[in-house]
Amino acid sequence: MMFDREKMLQLCNDWSKNTLMNTLEIVYTDAGEDFLTATMPVNPRVHQPMGLLHGGATVALAESVGSAASLMFVNPEKQEVRGIEISANHLKSKREGMVTATAKIIHKGASLHLWEIRIVDEEGKLISLCKLTNMVLSRRQ
Repeated sequence: MMFDREKMLQLCNDWSKNTLMNTLEIVYTDAGEDFLTATMPVNPRVHQPMGLLHGGATVALAESVGSAASLMFVNPEKQEVRGIEISANHLKSKREGMVTATAKIIHKGASLHLWEIRIVDEEGKLISLCKLTNMVLSRRQ
């Protein structure tokens, strides 16, 4: 089956309505056979008290893009994806602008997917490096 970039982006953005992704203004912007990219604005909605991008918002972005990326490798009518572990190293702070997260597959097994998610600023400087493990489950009827 051929990968359909536009269909994948439409699916991810449609599924985000009325969710945390919508609240954080996460928008899926690019996709390929082994990656998914999303953006999130950095503004007071995602700041911690010192006026910087909150690490929790960064991790929410990472898990959102990594979990959605696993949808490329499952049949959503028969399978579901659950994030079971995430880690993040926050390397640079950010006060305003836009961050972009790109999830790239590291391991694609039948029951586990491992993703590396790089979150960068507008200049491509690394803000956070995350790792996400997703479990693939059979959908219960």
